[in-house]
Amino acid sequence: MSVKVQPVDEVKEPVEKDKVKLNDPQPKLIAGGVAVSLVLLVYLLATQALSQSVLLLIGLGLGYTLFHARFGFTSAFRKLMAVGNGQALRSHMLMLAVAVTLFAPILAFGFSFFGQGVSGYVAPVGVSLFVGAFMFGVGMQLGGGCASGTLYAVGGGRSVMFITLLFFIVGSTIGAYHLPFWTEELPAFEPVSLATSTGLGYGGAWILSLAIFGLVAWITIAIEKKKRPPKMAPVPTTKGWKRVLRGSWPLFAAAIVLAVLNALTLMTRGAPWGVTSAFALWGSKVAMFFGIDVSSWGYWQGANAEVLQSSIFADSTTVLNFGVILGAFLASAAGGLFRFTKITIRNFMASVIGGLLLGYGARLAFGCNIGAYFGGIASFSLHGYIWGVLALAGTFVALFLRPLFGLSVPKPKDSFC
Repeated sequence: MSVKVQPVDEVKEPVEKDKVKLNDPQPKLIAGGVAVSLVLLVYLLATQALSQSVLLLIGLGLGYTLFHARFGFTSAFRKLMAVGNGQALRSHMLMLAVAVTLFAPILAFGFSFFGQGVSGYVAPVGVSLFVGAFMFGVGMQLGGGCASGTLYAVGGGRSVMFITLLFFIVGSTIGAYHLPFWTEELPAFEPVSLATSTGLGYGGAWILSLAIFGLVAWITIAIEKKKRPPKMAPVPTTKGWKRVLRGSWPLFAAAIVLAVLNALTLMTRGAPWGVTSAFALWGSKVAMFFGIDVSSWGYWQGANAEVLQSSIFADSTTVLNFGVILGAFLASAAGGLFRFTKITIRNFMASVIGGLLLGYGARLAFGCNIGAYFGGIASFSLHGYIWGVLALAGTFVALFLRPLFGLSVPKPKDSFC
């Protein structure tokens, strides 16, 4: 007898009460997670630049925050498009507002911890971006999570998300192979920065960005007043200081923490938080092991050539990803919530298809919900805003596809969404 298991962004907790209690901590798992984190930290200190160890700690903080707040991008887009609930999307606007406030002086004056140059994610606007962001929007609704969501779901033990991650890597690798066609053979405009391409400067771009975020928040409130959507489901929680360590965190608190950690990432490695470039690296490394000459791919020419030949532990995005997984694992164990779940045929297939679309779309769109949406908008890049619009369009289409795989879609008459 099969058991239907929802992907992480839609795992439903009991809702009989306003607050859902956590389980007892899982001390053995906590000890194991701490041990693995310490071993990895010592290894990085011994073999890599100091910045890699700092990034591991930042990654741990990112994963801990994402899990404790159940901070979702996939679910936020789905709830808005399905029933008009914009609460989670407003938390995105707060996160972006804090991020641009921190990014503006860092990018303007080149603040960094290790003396390296700093630059944001500013990418071209063209066919590649439009197609890739739309594919990603569909993929995250079928795969059950975005880039960051997949990582923290894996850390929390959601078994089906391991499938999503595997095919995320496959899709990203194929996307890396095909990327020169999309970027060189198809139309595209030059990258547009609200700060440096418009004459506004970072101060003017900051004011414009805040106005846009405020407008988006106001629109979501207006939609809610008209549609009166179901509320967001309560998540496990505890009282007092234990809430910091064991969850759950308010969305607004997580939004601020994520923005601060992204700014720290920018100053530590010279670029904002990213996720999916590591997936292309991991997949290409595996392809190399099986004798495929990936070094001849256009994606791995130029500056990327050294990345391909180096250890994955020298790749800052890889280290951040490991930190996110470990941070989410520790958070789930602290809350007594780590558990493996069963997989059905239908959500297995959804994860395969979703993962491929996520990986391929992320490469075409110059990033995912983190690199393109969060990092791009925080860097004042026009492509970040376009990514968000096209991902919402992909989400809308995916609402009609999810039931084919036994995945739920919020309904206006639901008690919670």
